Amino acid sequence: MAARKTISEGYAAHVAELQQHWEKALQAEGFDAALIHAGSMLASFLDDYEYPFRCNPHLLWWLPLTHHHDSALLVRPGQRPKLFYYQPDDYWYSPPADPESWWADEFEVVSVRDADAWKQAGIDGRTALIGDAPALAECAKAGQLNPARLLNRIHLERTRKTPYEINCMAEAARLGAVAHTAAKQAFREGLSEYDIHQRYCMSIKMVDAELPYGNIIALNDHSAILHYHGHEQHVPAKVRSFLIDAGAAVHGYACDITRTYAAEAGEFADLISAMDGMQQQLCAAVVAGLDYRDLHLRAHLDIARILKDFDIIRPSAEDAVASGLSAVFYPHGLGHYLGLQTHDVAGLIADVDGTPIPRPEGHPFLRLTRTLEAGNVLTIEPGLYFIEPLLRKWRANGEVAAINWDKVETLAAYGGIRIEDNMVVTHGAPRNLTREAFASL
Repeated sequence: MAARKTISEGYAAHVAELQQHWEKALQAEGFDAALIHAGSMLASFLDDYEYPFRCNPHLLWWLPLTHHHDSALLVRPGQRPKLFYYQPDDYWYSPPADPESWWADEFEVVSVRDADAWKQAGIDGRTALIGDAPALAECAKAGQLNPARLLNRIHLERTRKTPYEINCMAEAARLGAVAHTAAKQAFREGLSEYDIHQRYCMSIKMVDAELPYGNIIALNDHSAILHYHGHEQHVPAKVRSFLIDAGAAVHGYACDITRTYAAEAGEFADLISAMDGMQQQLCAAVVAGLDYRDLHLRAHLDIARILKDFDIIRPSAEDAVASGLSAVFYPHGLGHYLGLQTHDVAGLIADVDGTPIPRPEGHPFLRLTRTLEAGNVLTIEPGLYFIEPLLRKWRANGEVAAINWDKVETLAAYGGIRIEDNMVVTHGAPRNLTREAFASL
């Protein structure tokens, strides 16, 4: 209960700030109100199996209703937001519990049994409808469903987190650190990917559907598959390395943490240590006013220097970046915004029209191209991998002598390295939620 009190601190101020954001956005786009729908359950094709529910993040921004499908929030300027709190009279599934005062006190809450009760809220053509529930599309007129400029305005506001949101993300990071520590111990005990994953979930009492994304639990060369979700149940004959990219969520807010470990001392362990030191320097450089693209390009140069220092590549770091060689070993972006969505919104747009901020040439997978502002929360996750298809392509089309292939052959069995922390941007020194969370243990 003490943790909940800490997390909810600042919630009333958070709601008041959201009311201001939405009032301003609605007025600017010519709407009188917004109806934000949680979303509906989705059944699989020709079956009665329903997929795990994921709430509309625009509703989660207001309310911690992570499991409350078919609820809806009506936002009108100058009025208390009205929540249609869906509590079906159901004996097949457990209906939602009664509203909790710490969040319900900020709203006019109406408990309803009918999933379409929100349609009686006086909605007309000047009400923006936000969400993907089929019932919204059925009653929407032209320009009323998810209007792009309105959503862009809201997305841009969502990039700057309130103290309440940062409290939630700090607690998510603490849970993530607990679970990562349990997973590391399971790796040291010699468990399989599947059993490591189970240990992770058990340590924080979360099932897969409650995690912000599917855990990446990768032993050996599986670490070179960037979004590996195999969870093999058999332990390899020789375990060399372990990469874990896994998170936790609190009231819908995510942490996104990656760590890499070597099974024993040696060159790969030294490579991890070099990457960790470099990653911490990148984290320290995060500050309001920084163009994130510049930090991404710096990461490429830093990784190329490590590749050179370990005799993995022959050219200079500068030449490796210019030729695209660094991207063979580091093909993804440095990071992304983080919040209610693991890859949070507005990372690539400049304004309410959605004008794109271009990625640097030759870097198509960077998810964040904006200049950082105080209140942003983002990830810093450089990586260094031995990815067979990319190496094969370089061997076929690039300068073959630029790579020390004997060294690559030795290290490829370890897969790769990624280290990821979650950063809060300030006008001064950044706050590293991840290192802070591990230190608290």
